[in-house]
Amino acid sequence: MEPLRGAALLLLLCAAACAQNDCVCEKNKRVTDCMLVNGVCRCSSIGSGVTVNCDTLTSKCLLMKAEVKSTKSGRREKPKDAFEDTDGLYDPECENNGVFKAKQCNGTTCWCVNTAGVRRTDKHDTDLKCNRLVRTTWIIIEMKHAERETPLNTESLKKFFKETISRRYMLNGRYIANVLYENPYITIDLKQNSSDKSAGEVDIADVAYYFEKDVKGDSIFLNNRLNVSIDNEVVQLEKAVVYYVDEVAPEFSMKSLTPGVIAVIVIVIIAIVAGIVVLVLTRRKKGKYVKAEVKEMNEMHRGLNA
Repeated sequence: MEPLRGAALLLLLCAAACAQNDCVCEKNKRVTDCMLVNGVCRCSSIGSGVTVNCDTLTSKCLLMKAEVKSTKSGRREKPKDAFEDTDGLYDPECENNGVFKAKQCNGTTCWCVNTAGVRRTDKHDTDLKCNRLVRTTWIIIEMKHAERETPLNTESLKKFFKETISRRYMLNGRYIANVLYENPYITIDLKQNSSDKSAGEVDIADVAYYFEKDVKGDSIFLNNRLNVSIDNEVVQLEKAVVYYVDEVAPEFSMKSLTPGVIAVIVIVIIAIVAGIVVLVLTRRKKGKYVKAEVKEMNEMHRGLNA
């Protein structure tokens, strides 16, 4: 009987030890095999197996890789009104520290990306060379709130978003360059140079990705949806659009431009050519007039001398 009691006690102690080592990753639900290490919850990121620190945001590259893997395996938790939207989503190659590799490929098609993982060149074959990972220094998040009878208080709105971005996404307030409200549009500017960013600080690309997912209703946080409440009034946000500005201009050719942009360029070129043609014709007419005037003057002089 004593050996059985000893075995039962040992099992209970093991169970208690295992329970103490288990933890929940509050800032990333796309993880597995979570363990409490030195008081910090560390988990394995789905799709890559890279260990992530749950005390801070997970890099965008690892999150995208996890989302692609989850979508393929059918394990992804979908919102009630979800429909497929894969714009900008691909299975990225990440460095061991979670940042994007400068060169990304899908089979035999490759392209270069910035630190936000956004394509910044035309697509080429596998011989493409991406010399370095270009930093995204400015991210512009544009969205609008649902229709309402009166506009929101501008100062209250600015205070809410600055505090939320600093607290929820752990971004140092000095990187929140501006919050602009033009009813019903809201624009948030995040600026962060590599020289400004300290080791351990979250990246603005990761913040923008978490925020965009929150607005879409597909939060990366575990059981912690974003609630927008300004002056004690719930505000419904519509889909966010994110724009990226890199420290080096992107390298797109004319063929990659949208028809609208190409049309504008063509119109500008036509206007310039038309202006040059008008200028040349005007000068020619003026020249002919001067020549005719000189000829008439000469004939008058000859008449007087005669």
